[in-house]
Amino acid sequence: MYSDAVLDHFHYPRNVGEIEDASIVVEASNPVCGDVLKLWATIRDGKIEAVKFKAAGCVPSVACGSWLSDAIMTKPLSVLQLLTPEAIANALGGLPPASNHAAVLAVDALRQLLAKTVG
Repeated sequence: MYSDAVLDHFHYPRNVGEIEDASIVVEASNPVCGDVLKLWATIRDGKIEAVKFKAAGCVPSVACGSWLSDAIMTKPLSVLQLLTPEAIANALGGLPPASNHAAVLAVDALRQLLAKTVG
């Protein structure tokens, strides 16, 4: 049902936790299923220097949060605006149609983070 990459990120999530002195903290939720993804990030010189996440939800939501935290580390903020739910799903080897909301949740959290970097 789930790809090896989804299961790997679920069983061994990367960057779990909180950053005490984070530059930005955001929380995204899906009101339909109740999944929540929270990101803590430290921004320096236009890049994400450090990022941590916590997720409460289904297997794909945890996997998407883990993948996102890994993928955005040290990346320039300008390129992160291009990340889409489809790109996350593809990077994880695909998601079942009923689980696409998890990739949308991850991108929603990222968009909130990026919005706070300019505001």
